[in-house]
Amino acid sequence: MLESTSFDYVVIRVVPHVERQEFVNVGVILFCRTLNYLDTMMDSELSRLKSLSPDSNVEMIREQLEAISTICSGGAKAGYFGKMAKSERFHWLVSPSSTVIQTSPVHTGITKNPPDTLKELYDLFVA
Repeated sequence: MLESTSFDYVVIRVVPHVERQEFVNVGVILFCRTLNYLDTMMDSELSRLKSLSPDSNVEMIREQLEAISTICSGGAKAGYFGKMAKSERFHWLVSPSSTVIQTSPVHTGITKNPPDTLKELYDLFVA
């Protein structure tokens, strides 16, 4: 049986009109330091965003979300970020910003299986 370990996560939000502070949850990033795990799960359809803000540049937003996934994965495709440790990439991704794509505050939890927990959080906050 796997032992329980702590993890951190954020919800990825798209804020189409920053001045209105309305947002749509579109993904989750989960980081588990003790298991060296960093991954994300996102809604690629962005259908709820289209309902909230039909004039949003969905393709540009989709590209930015793909960049988040690439940075989470690391490696050569992630360029400079791919050379960073997973903890550094997580903290860079969750830094506060005032752009169209933002993250929630960092939350913590306990898990025995980070991929299953990521799916549960995605189902809870996004799906």
